[in-house]
Amino acid sequence: MSAVNLAALFAGCTAPWQPVLAARYNGLEVMVGKGEGSYPWHKHEHTDDLFLVLKGRLVLEMRDQQVALEAGDLYVIPRGVEHRPVVAEGEEAYFLLMEPPLTAEQGTTAI
Repeated sequence: MSAVNLAALFAGCTAPWQPVLAARYNGLEVMVGKGEGSYPWHKHEHTDDLFLVLKGRLVLEMRDQQVALEAGDLYVIPRGVEHRPVVAEGEEAYFLLMEPPLTAEQGTTAI
């Protein structure tokens, strides 16, 4: 495997909230994406959700709290917790996710 160039991957992220695969690690998918506006409320029944913000500001809204993440901040949302990532209007955030394969297609429940 060769080194992964994150700048090149982010350049290929043309749509917000559509992460792209960067690598696989111990059976997990390491993905990067860009966020603009808000992603719909959802939850993951069988897996935690890890966010590492690399650029910008991302707010993770949960039903009982909000967690604001700046570049360099990491937060793990426990499985089963309803949440919605939000980026302020006119802003953009770059983030890294780690999750089991097919989580977006099979492990997400829209609320």
